[in-house]
Amino acid sequence: MRRRATRRAKKLTPSLLRKIVLEETKKVRRTRRMREQVGSGALEPVEDVSAVEVEADQLGTSVALEKDIDHAKVLKLEEARLTRKIKKIREARRRVRARITRRL
Repeated sequence: MRRRATRRAKKLTPSLLRKIVLEETKKVRRTRRMREQVGSGALEPVEDVSAVEVEADQLGTSVALEKDIDHAKVLKLEEARLTRKIKKIREARRRVRARITRRL
């Protein structure tokens, strides 16, 4: 029998509370700093930045993309094969269940 994992509550000690508060303050300061940099002009808003388009061959990603597409096709065929197999298994299971029911 499998035991269910229980979630135990941690004791909120002064050191743990201090650690949590410090982490949250860092997050707040980081977001505030980012807003100030965007507002002061140090950083450009994302909407105003223009993207530089590069050919896929320059980055070497065209080969990786082709491999990913081929892999997706193979996985699709594998899925179809397994789906057919599952249908056969379910049908056999249904027949066995019906046979058991008749014999009872």
